[in-house]
Amino acid sequence: MNNYRVLVVDDEHLIRWSLEQSLKKQGYHVHTVGSGEEALDYVRSDSPDLVFLDIQLPGIDGIETLEKIKEIDSDISVIMITALGVLETAVKAMQLGAYDYINKPFNLDELSVVLRKALETQALKKEVEHLRTEKKRTQSSSRIVAESSHMKNVLDMVSKIAQSDAATVLVQGESGTGKELVARALHYDSPRSELPFMAINCAAVPETLLESELMGHEKGSFTDAKNQKKGLFELANGGTVFLDEIGDMPLGTQAKLLRVLEERSFRRIGGTKDIHVDVRIVAATNKELLKAIDEGTFRKDLYYRIQVIPIYLPPLRERPDDILSLAHHFVQHFNAEFGKNVTGFSNSAERYLLEYDWPGNIRELRNVIERAIILESGDTLKLELLPREMLSQTPAASNGNFQLPPEGIDIEVVEKQLIQQALALSNGNQSQAARKLHLGIDAFRYRMKKFGLL
Repeated sequence: MNNYRVLVVDDEHLIRWSLEQSLKKQGYHVHTVGSGEEALDYVRSDSPDLVFLDIQLPGIDGIETLEKIKEIDSDISVIMITALGVLETAVKAMQLGAYDYINKPFNLDELSVVLRKALETQALKKEVEHLRTEKKRTQSSSRIVAESSHMKNVLDMVSKIAQSDAATVLVQGESGTGKELVARALHYDSPRSELPFMAINCAAVPETLLESELMGHEKGSFTDAKNQKKGLFELANGGTVFLDEIGDMPLGTQAKLLRVLEERSFRRIGGTKDIHVDVRIVAATNKELLKAIDEGTFRKDLYYRIQVIPIYLPPLRERPDDILSLAHHFVQHFNAEFGKNVTGFSNSAERYLLEYDWPGNIRELRNVIERAIILESGDTLKLELLPREMLSQTPAASNGNFQLPPEGIDIEVVEKQLIQQALALSNGNQSQAARKLHLGIDAFRYRMKKFGLL
């Protein structure tokens, strides 16, 4: 027995009975009524998945009943039952939201096929809506980790821009600061969220192909153009195009992009027809565009066109309040991905995370946590799982910067950690590790045995 509930609405008792018997044999829960008024009462109280609805009914007819059903619940699939010769009314029903119609006298096998297709379409629509909602939830600004005042200001700006009619936005910041994440939030927090988000890295596409990727081309417009191709601007119409690394866009393509921004139209390569589009363009770069203008590699008019609303993302070293929040966020993410149960960091590991400069920004932090989660077999990420280059560059590694915390410290723990760090920095070479701590090899090996490291 399946869980689908079907309502049959027909004023002829024999038709109601025959449909009920046939559908019950197929495992459906069936309820029958003889009028539109009864149908609406049932829809309000029980919300069926599908309705077979006769067009010709006493009282309110099938068309009016259909309209009221759709007002109550637009997701209910309705299949109209019509007599031969009323095709025009059936077409009107389809325009009002009916899934399909069947003619009397009907074939029960054919009816079953229409029913299954209607329910499959309904299930598919629900799945698509669920995926769309989930994608919007995971791509929105609410998923951006922000504890620092600077990033909270950025998110406030993103929220305001997303709801505005701003057609161009420029996101600037070092590599790895989350520019694409902000671009997606600008799209999924906006009224454009139901329409496409299309992204392209201008530095990763050869100059000869970039214009075709953005504008598209007509069949035969160049040697390999065997078919017509729509570009990103056309495919994203109504939505958002993200131009990552716009500072690397060739000057010739910059000129064509400027026309798109100013006229909201373009021509495919080899085309003669202007194609008009409504897209929000979010551009991003880690370059200093004013310097690129001085060097002649970026157009001044394009710069002033895209930087009407600039967003600057600070590097991770300038937002230390976000480091541990981001680290814990990535721990949860990779716990789920790798089936681990890591709950946090050791005190020494936290200190190194906070004192490291993070030249690769959030992307580097993410990679560090991913590596540590893979290697960790316990529930705490320990210092020795951090990359050795990170340990050697952190101020905490310097002898002169160590400060005794007010609550004191277990010197045995410190000594063990120093031994472990020295080994990590020396790739396990005991002689090199001993030299880093200004110890003889025998003294070093004694300490290794003392702490169960040998």
